[in-house]
Amino acid sequence: MYRINEIFYSLQGEGYWTGTPMVFLRFSGCNLKCPFCDTDHSGYREMEAEEIVAEMLRSGGECRRACVTGGEPSLQLDKALVDALHGAGFQVHVETNGTRSLPEWVDWVTLSPKTGVKGLKGDATVVLARADEVKVVFEDGVDGPWEAFPASWHFLQPCDTGDPAKNKAVLAETIDYIRRHPLWRLSLQTHKLLEIR
Repeated sequence: MYRINEIFYSLQGEGYWTGTPMVFLRFSGCNLKCPFCDTDHSGYREMEAEEIVAEMLRSGGECRRACVTGGEPSLQLDKALVDALHGAGFQVHVETNGTRSLPEWVDWVTLSPKTGVKGLKGDATVVLARADEVKVVFEDGVDGPWEAFPASWHFLQPCDTGDPAKNKAVLAETIDYIRRHPLWRLSLQTHKLLEIR
């Protein structure tokens, strides 16, 4: 049984696949506690792999791109669920903090490391050796060796502090950092800007 926070169909709001339709599978539970996390982990449904796939097919219609997120998906995602999703024709994207290994059959890995996050609770040491994209939440700099991390794409995403004035300042700092470090690309939480789920 898997602890599922929610399943819904929307557009990817961040990173390389921004604007792409995806069926989101959000697991409940995380091994870290980030001060800016916007996921309520207190509620979940226990579901079998077959139930998850059936609901994702109903939710997404013809869409066969799945974004597996959390919480931290590596706490629950396993070969059986990846196989079930592949069997239904889904490409499996995973958004992870990278502190635990992932099933090797995942199609796309977004590493969002949390090292250096102010107020973080938990061990944020990254164990993954590579990812398709790295998406670093930017507060006041980039902490860690993320420019050298093996990935095809490197994104900086301004931290949503909850304070509009501070968010504007963080965005300006993020843009300035990217201009000075052109390996990075800007990622915005476009789903929040567009007020879609």
